Amino acid sequence: MELFLAFLAGVLAAAIGLPLASRFRTRLNTIRPSATLEDNQVTTVSQVLHLATQGSPTAVTVVDRAANVILSNPRAHEMAIVHDRTINPEIWTAAKQVFGDKESRDIELSVPKRRTGNRVTQVRALIKPLTLVDDRFLIIYGTDESESVRMENARRDFVANVSHELKTPVGGMSLLAEALLDSPDDVEHVEYFGSKLLDESHRLGELISELISLSKLQGAEALPEMTPVRVDDIITEAMRRNQFTAEAAEIELTKSDPSGVVVIGDRSLLVTAVSNLLSNAINYSPKAMPVSVTQKVTDGVVHIRVTDRGMGIEPADQERVFERFYRVDRARSRATGGTGLGLAIVKHVVANHGGNIRLWSRPGTGSTFTIELPIYVPAATPEGDEDEVGEGRETGLRKAVTRVASLGKDKTV
Repeated sequence: MELFLAFLAGVLAAAIGLPLASRFRTRLNTIRPSATLEDNQVTTVSQVLHLATQGSPTAVTVVDRAANVILSNPRAHEMAIVHDRTINPEIWTAAKQVFGDKESRDIELSVPKRRTGNRVTQVRALIKPLTLVDDRFLIIYGTDESESVRMENARRDFVANVSHELKTPVGGMSLLAEALLDSPDDVEHVEYFGSKLLDESHRLGELISELISLSKLQGAEALPEMTPVRVDDIITEAMRRNQFTAEAAEIELTKSDPSGVVVIGDRSLLVTAVSNLLSNAINYSPKAMPVSVTQKVTDGVVHIRVTDRGMGIEPADQERVFERFYRVDRARSRATGGTGLGLAIVKHVVANHGGNIRLWSRPGTGSTFTIELPIYVPAATPEGDEDEVGEGRETGLRKAVTRVASLGKDKTV
């Protein structure tokens, strides 16, 4: 009897359970497609924290006692706190001290320029224990101090440069004025010293103008808004500015075929940079020797080269030509009216556009100055606005999650 009752209970359970199981499978199959579409939605606190860390403008890195990078975001790589999944040696030296005494430390880090387009040069890193309960990990916060350092250096250097460099033309003008007063009735005397006084006043005006331009570039004022600019237009305008001087020296200015390349920057500043290179090339080239401007595109970077066939620059001088007021040939600079600021201005214009300036020169052969700028590639416009309609379409939030997840795989260990 007991066996019969057990058998009967099993039959009833099967009779009731099979429809329920069938309904459950049907319900599960109905839910699955929807779940697949929602896989990349932000649904957990860990996803929110991951997105917040990866998108933060502050560098965030976590390391353990073996110098293994447990977590890092893209800004940590841009600021050279982490490189190739290895912690920066200067950071690690300070981190070992923090592991020892559990006291937070600040360090200043100079960033070497590894690629065109990276404007980070100075970083402040705060190193502290991740938690006082578990001493196996440290967290490193990094902030970009490049702009602050740039502005402070600009204020200090500007005062020093002005006080030193303005002495010469001001002193010269004073002596010329005294010479004029000594013989006011001598027409020839007045004309000679008057013309010299006028030349010195022009030189002083040019020097002050370039000092002001340099102070703006170094941080005394905010940089102008960056907009897309055609490199072909920059070169054309720079050549136009120097055409008269070149013709007077019987120098032919040539350029390569248009490239159609666009960069992000301030048109006026970029034209000034190329124009300064052309002016130098003309001033230091023998009569009737050509000067050329060419373009070359490699790996997302446009190279603007200004080449002359002039006197060239000695190797000992090549490292210093971009310094303020440094002149390779002081006598020739004075004869051409140079202030010694032209190449310094070029250097800072290029740096403010995330680029590099390079020099190749051989004495007796000529020089080539190359400006390297990152090429601007407009972002692709999404097709249609139906982000949430149709299978396979991702919303902006889903795209963000997917993109950050892929970055996390590349940037973290």
